[in-house]
Amino acid sequence: MSEKRTTPLIVGLIALVVVVTAVAIGWRIVNGDNSLLRNVAISHDQITPNADGSDDALSISYEISRNATVSIYFENEAGDRFYFRQERPRGAGEYSVLFSGIVDGYRLPDDQIQGEILARLLQNGVYTWTIEAKDEDGVTETGTGPLTIADADMALPDMRNFTVSPHVFTPNRDGISDRVRPQFYLTKQAASLRVFLLMPDGQEAPISELERDIPANAPGRHYYDYEGGVDNGATPPPDGTYPLVAIAEDAEGQKVRVEDSLTIEYGGVPRADIFAPPAGDTVQFSVTAVTICDTLYFTMTVENYGLAPIRTTGPEPGTVYDSDWNYNTLGWHTESGAWRVAIGYENEITNYPYRWAVGNPEDLVEIDGYTYLMPGERALITGGIRLVNVFGDRNPQPVWAGLIHEDVGIAEFNTRVDPHDITVDIPDEAKIPTCEPREIPMKEEK
Repeated sequence: MSEKRTTPLIVGLIALVVVVTAVAIGWRIVNGDNSLLRNVAISHDQITPNADGSDDALSISYEISRNATVSIYFENEAGDRFYFRQERPRGAGEYSVLFSGIVDGYRLPDDQIQGEILARLLQNGVYTWTIEAKDEDGVTETGTGPLTIADADMALPDMRNFTVSPHVFTPNRDGISDRVRPQFYLTKQAASLRVFLLMPDGQEAPISELERDIPANAPGRHYYDYEGGVDNGATPPPDGTYPLVAIAEDAEGQKVRVEDSLTIEYGGVPRADIFAPPAGDTVQFSVTAVTICDTLYFTMTVENYGLAPIRTTGPEPGTVYDSDWNYNTLGWHTESGAWRVAIGYENEITNYPYRWAVGNPEDLVEIDGYTYLMPGERALITGGIRLVNVFGDRNPQPVWAGLIHEDVGIAEFNTRVDPHDITVDIPDEAKIPTCEPREIPMKEEK
């Protein structure tokens, strides 16, 4: 009697087990198991990372079932660990990545590398690879296997003797420390070279290489040139100290970084003009007619309306030229980057022969032994020309002012400023006077 009652119970239990098992199998088929890390594999167990196009890389694949951080690393036989990926956040899904032997930078005991190694090939040898996943609850799962590195091109793209000159840089086209020349010796053919000024926000201001006998990216000494963009009318970075960085990467993906510092002072595009008053002449001449041996005087104002100081050189305002002199006669030769006001005329033999500083000593500021008209400042300029001979062929003679940025240029609005017709009273040839000689106001040698 009891056996008959027990049989339906056993049948029911068996049926329940079958149903639960079927449901579990169905759930697993549809949703998979509850493991975090699945289907871990690499496509090869040996690579030869030497950029020869054969067995240079392998594929790493894996799947994670829920949000996790994933690390991929390699351990050599001594137990040293080298990361390819470290604690990277990943969502649920399948992943595949190529690995060419490059891991985060590391140094060897006998390395003599000047800079920082950002990325480097694993050394030849046998490694254990590990893919490690860790979910938000701290559950960690790993997959591992062996990998051999052989025939790797171990030479790094080292940049030796990285130098920056000068370290203090004034990009304002004054002819003094206007350019920076980074240079280094590259030991190995590079796939890419980047030299740049690193901005506070992480942006890079690229620096161009000078063309020399060594081709770009080739082993040898490389020279770079930086002027802050001022030559193209761009505003240079704000004054301050910046990292100047060079990064070399080879065909295998190894990267080396070197760094020095560069300080920018008094930077900016120089901007000045001959100031035009609201009323009256921009250039005021003392007379409209002058006789031989008399002096034609002028007055004008120069304004520095830019953000950079402008360098100037003599002679000082107030200097009087004889008409057969020029600025070279007085010993004030052309100085690249210096600004000077000038007087020119129609029949001049040399361009703007009469030149003066853009301010008196009290108007100017001395910086490192040079004199500057500072941003926002104005200076009143006076001077004169004594006519000791005929002032060109035309009469009246057109006479005008100019503001010259020597060996750089004369802006269109700073040339032939406010022309005036000056009449020269020329007597009969037999009555042309001989002017009293006077000493040339020569530049004093320091």
